[in-house]
Amino acid sequence: MKRLALVLAAVFGCGCGYVGEPLPPLLNVPQRVNDLAAYQIGSKIILQFSVPRLTTEGAVIKRPVRLEARGGSAPAGAFDADAWASEATDLGQPVVEEGHARYEIAAAPWAGKDIVFAVQVYGAHGRAAGWSNIVVLPVVHPLAVPTGIEGTSVAEGVRLTWKGTATSYRIFRRLEGEKTFSPAADVDKPEWVDTATEYGKPYHYEIQAFQKTGEKTEALSEISPEYSITPKDTFPPAVPAGLTVVPSTASVELVWDRNTESDLAGYRVYRDSKMIADIGETPSYSDHAIQSGKVYHYSVSSVDQSGNESKPCEAVEIAAP
Repeated sequence: MKRLALVLAAVFGCGCGYVGEPLPPLLNVPQRVNDLAAYQIGSKIILQFSVPRLTTEGAVIKRPVRLEARGGSAPAGAFDADAWASEATDLGQPVVEEGHARYEIAAAPWAGKDIVFAVQVYGAHGRAAGWSNIVVLPVVHPLAVPTGIEGTSVAEGVRLTWKGTATSYRIFRRLEGEKTFSPAADVDKPEWVDTATEYGKPYHYEIQAFQKTGEKTEALSEISPEYSITPKDTFPPAVPAGLTVVPSTASVELVWDRNTESDLAGYRVYRDSKMIADIGETPSYSDHAIQSGKVYHYSVSSVDQSGNESKPCEAVEIAAP
C-alpha cells in the first residue's frame, strides 16, 4: 500500500505540471481581406474577393461571418479610412459561393467619378481585422456593346468586322469542341484578321469593347452575341513564274520555278490555250505530241488541294524541232 501511494503521488504530481496558467479565449477575428478587385462591365460595377477561412490566430473559422463593403468618393487630403467609411455607401451583403464573395452594383450613380471601395469581415464576436486593400475605380458611362459582327474568308485567315464607338476592343475565340472562350487579341479599331485558322473548321467569336481608365483599371462593355464562321479556301495559289521552253529531240521541254504554297497540289500545262496535262508538284513537263516546224504557245497554271487554279502564266512561243 505504501508503494502504491508513492506511485499515485508521483503520477498526479507530474500531471499538475502540465496544467499551467489558463489560456485566454480566442478572439475569432477573421483575417484581413487582401485580394479585393473591382471593375466595371457595362452599367454594373463588380466587386469580388476571397472570404477568409482563418482567424488572425490561425484557427479555422467555423461560424458564419458578416461582410461589410462600402464605396464612395475619397475625402480631400490624406486618405483616412474611418473618415471615408463614415460617408461611403454600404453595399449590403454579397453573393458568396465556394469561399468567394461577389457584388454587382449599379454604376450610374457614380459615373464620371473616382470611387474608393473596401471591405472588412467581422467574426463571431463582432470584431474585424480592419479594412481590406483599397481599390480606386474610375467609373465611366457604360460602353456600347459591339454589334453587326461579320466574318469573311480571306487568304490570311478570317477577317472580322463590327460596329462600335469604343477606342479599343477585345476578341475572344472558341474552337469547335471547346467549352469556353479564350482571349485572342486586343485591337484599336473595329476589325481584325485571325491568321491562326484552318479551312473547313468552325470558329466562334465574341467581342467586348474596353477603355483604359487608369494604369491598372479598365471599363468593359457587355460581351457581344456569339458569331460563328467556317472559313473556306477559295483562294488560288500564285501564278507560276520563270517558264522556260526549249526544243529537244522530238519534244518540247518546259521548266519553271517551283511554287511555295503549303497546299500546292500541282500544275496544269496549256498549249495554244488548251490544257494538255494535269501534273503533280514537279515543275517540268515534256511535250512529245508535236509536229516538227509548227509554232506553239505554252503556259502553266498552279492548282491547290482545294481545286483552286491560278491564272496561266504569260505564254511562251516556240517552233517545234
